[in-house]
Amino acid sequence: MATRMATLVTPVSPAQDMLDADGHLYVFGYGSLIWKPGFAHAGRHPALLRGFHRRFCIWSRSYRGTPEAPGLVLGLARGGACRGVAFRVKGAEAGPVLDYLDEREMSGGVYHRRLVPLRLLDTGETKRAVAFVADPRAPAYCPELTVEAMAAAIAGGHGIMGANRDYLLNTLAHLRELGVRDAGLDRLAALLPKA
Repeated sequence: MATRMATLVTPVSPAQDMLDADGHLYVFGYGSLIWKPGFAHAGRHPALLRGFHRRFCIWSRSYRGTPEAPGLVLGLARGGACRGVAFRVKGAEAGPVLDYLDEREMSGGVYHRRLVPLRLLDTGETKRAVAFVADPRAPAYCPELTVEAMAAAIAGGHGIMGANRDYLLNTLAHLRELGVRDAGLDRLAALLPKA
């Protein structure tokens, strides 16, 4: 009589599903992650994401504003392309990094964590990366505003993480260090009252 042998299967952690084929986790930074990632990483690459663009599309009623004077923060919105940074994280450290990012980016229910194809501009390679994409169904999602209305919200926003204008200006400065010009953000900065 033949007996069946049980096959031992090593459970795969959810973090393992997020890794690229090379065994690393890649995280796409397009806003504050560029200048304040908050996690250890083994490498940093200029990167291009197609199919999404950087936009001030999320009301911030705590971090960069208040319920009475909400600020605006960046999200990835559908369409176009976005240049930013791909952080390379060792596969063994992916779990804690994803836990940190989920707490940081997803606590307000505004972003979806997605795997996206990302092109590393320094090597030409395409990598599978984690990106946090704005959810247009979320209550904090901001529909299209005029550039003047966005600038007014950013100028008046101040929350527990500081002035909304600093968030915009820090993002712009770090994009310039990468050699990235973002005409939309430049236009917003030009409309801010002088500090």
